[in-house]
Amino acid sequence: MISMKCIFNWSGGKDSALALYYCLQNPDLEIAYLVTTINDAADRISMHGVRTELLIKQAEAIGIPLYQIRLPEMPGMKEYDDVMRYHLTRFKDEGITHSIFGDIFLQDLKDYRDARLNEAGLKGIYPLWKRDTSELINEFLDLGFGTVIACTQQRLERIVGKEISHELIDALPDDVDVCGENGEFHTFTYKGPIFTKPINYKTGAKVFKEYAAPKNADDSCAAAADPKPSGFWYCDLLLD
Repeated sequence: MISMKCIFNWSGGKDSALALYYCLQNPDLEIAYLVTTINDAADRISMHGVRTELLIKQAEAIGIPLYQIRLPEMPGMKEYDDVMRYHLTRFKDEGITHSIFGDIFLQDLKDYRDARLNEAGLKGIYPLWKRDTSELINEFLDLGFGTVIACTQQRLERIVGKEISHELIDALPDDVDVCGENGEFHTFTYKGPIFTKPINYKTGAKVFKEYAAPKNADDSCAAAADPKPSGFWYCDLLLD
């Protein structure tokens, strides 16, 4: 049987980790790279705000080569598309045929991704698509994954820097998706069955930042198309 040569779009968070877990069980998928977009000015994972050195430790513990795509701090849509088109073309030239994402239910974002992939002659794979998010987060925890909340919307400041547990999920407001699929929060996964060893981290300072409306489709909040500025709390995560 011929395997599909893939890239895996790795954010470092829980949805990526669970999607990768499923993919590693599938012998038909050959994952060539973990692909992560990096805010070049800050040297941190785009949107999540996690330091690149923690990302590198994740990739080493997973055992798949890391491919970093460096972006300016707030790229416009055209600039973002041009950069991604360049890299997708490179992947295609290497014989890669598929791109894997951890998206769950944002249809506008999936449509955008599929359109860009189609332009490059690639196809998308979505292992978590349309799964119930309550089932996903419980499965994630029951599999032994551990993840810490790296950033949150302004109203969720109380949970930034905390590890996700069944108790924390149960205490979330009713209008917050338990996987943060609407952009409510983003995470850093530090242990679980896809890692050969845990990534030891410690929490640092909490910082609040306000942003203009999202400009690129790498942000899961972009589908909301809210033109107002939005604020996020970040908890700095450091190697321990």
